[in-house]
Amino acid sequence: MPENLRLLNRALTGRGYVVEGFRSGKKALEAAFETPPDLILLDISMPAMDGYTVCDRLKADERTRQVPVIFLSGHEDTNSKVMAFRHGGVDYVVKPFALDEVFARVETHLRLNHLHAELESHNQRLEVLVAERTRQLMEANERLAILDRAKSDFLNLISHELRTPLNGVLGVAELLFTVESPEKAQSLRKLFDRTRERFLTILDDALLLTKIGVAAERFQGGTVPLQQIMLRALDQAGHLAESRRVELASTGPLEVQVNGDADLLSRALASLIETAVKFTVPDQTVRVSSRLEDGAARIEIEGKGRTIPADALGRFFDVLSIAEPITPGGDLGLAPPVAQRILSLFHGSVGVRNDGSEGIRLEITLKTGVGSPPPAQGA
Repeated sequence: MPENLRLLNRALTGRGYVVEGFRSGKKALEAAFETPPDLILLDISMPAMDGYTVCDRLKADERTRQVPVIFLSGHEDTNSKVMAFRHGGVDYVVKPFALDEVFARVETHLRLNHLHAELESHNQRLEVLVAERTRQLMEANERLAILDRAKSDFLNLISHELRTPLNGVLGVAELLFTVESPEKAQSLRKLFDRTRERFLTILDDALLLTKIGVAAERFQGGTVPLQQIMLRALDQAGHLAESRRVELASTGPLEVQVNGDADLLSRALASLIETAVKFTVPDQTVRVSSRLEDGAARIEIEGKGRTIPADALGRFFDVLSIAEPITPGGDLGLAPPVAQRILSLFHGSVGVRNDGSEGIRLEITLKTGVGSPPPAQGA
């Protein structure tokens, strides 16, 4: 109605809004598509095209889809109101209308639409920032991968280059033992053998420790028999135990499968048994036992005779944190941290504690794999 158009135009203009009025839906659509407004007041009953159709076309077009539409209509029935909302209206005002009500609803929906636009803009900025940060992270990961490869290549190169001159030195030393008198050779041979073994062990441990830190995901494991691993570890640790007059005793290893790599796990267990040997006084026994508990294999290694100083207990498995000798046989080298890192590769763990004043106890947990038989009755 022309009267309503003029009334609303004057009233809204007086409130500071820029208003355009149209008597037909077609002209209103043309103007809205050319310059999308911030809000539309729309009647239902109009010539040629009703308000529902106008609203449908507004919502179907990308340019005007987000423009809020308030229906102004003389239809008071519930069905007309429901239809207005179904066609995309955000509000409904019944004529004859009160201007204060129209002002309140116009201001509310303009404010809501403004907040929605700000939120959309904020989301778009966030998407740009996330995309940029993702790109930066991908580039950083690529650089880290290059550095990791370079570090691994460098370590392999250093290992090779150290072994080459070392083999020469050791070879010359071996020859010297053949030309020296038997008495002199015998007095130096044991020292030479210990030094050679220690040097090679530290070199191997340092290389493995760094490889685990650089590329732990490259170590693949399956399921391996715990009994076989335990026997190999006891055999490997037997040489050190014999040299120190320490006995090794093991209760029958469990016939279960555990997760891991056979070579790495036997190396870790041997290192931990050797650690217990270093804390055991001559003519005493290192005892190794195993059991199933809560679906995991639990291994205990007990050393008798010496304990770990209180200030060193908490950093026992930290790399290079215990450089000073804490046993009469010298420092522990890299054996404890290497063993701990190997076990963690396969979701295992190791802890250490003093067993009162009598010695130490190493407690190892290994995840059991598929194929492990159930424990025997009464075990």
